[in-house]
Amino acid sequence: MHKLTTPALAAALLVGGLLAASFSVDLQPNLAPASTATTALDAAPRVGYKVGDTAPELELEGLDGETIKLSELRGNIVLVDFWASWCGPCRRENPHVVSAYKKYRKAKFKTASGFEVFSVSLDKKVEPWRRAVKQDKLDWPYHGSDLSGWNSEAASLYGVSSIPMSFLLDENGVITAKNLRGMELHIQIDKHVSGF
Repeated sequence: MHKLTTPALAAALLVGGLLAASFSVDLQPNLAPASTATTALDAAPRVGYKVGDTAPELELEGLDGETIKLSELRGNIVLVDFWASWCGPCRRENPHVVSAYKKYRKAKFKTASGFEVFSVSLDKKVEPWRRAVKQDKLDWPYHGSDLSGWNSEAASLYGVSSIPMSFLLDENGVITAKNLRGMELHIQIDKHVSGF
């Protein structure tokens, strides 16, 4: 066993201490204090498809061939509604969405400018989609699809694995409720209404 003499031990400790000090300085250059970083992250909701998340942007081709963007509706309460012409439960739910659209288009909101529906179709062909929009009297202007069926990028962004599926967004694009059916849709929208 090798013994270190006092001068050798002092030199080893000095070199080791300097190396340790240089590592601790080099490993954390220009980092903000942990409390500041946490506060900055907490300030903005994450983008996702859970209640409390900021809804992902959607940019789809509309029935008229024009591009529609979800972000263009900021300032409004928005129902993002995933459906398809071939989906029986979706078609049975459409009268509830139509009823909500007619009712809340006239409403005054606490902090939002108005109410809009942004429909996302999981159809693969334009004609059945267009026909269903007309038959079900889906009179709002925001209908979009990438005509990819279940391979829809929009459905993937929102974690949609069954339809009908809906997401209610506040005026800042934050998801406040999801998977709303029938009267539950009205109950959730009513939370944002100040009068009619």
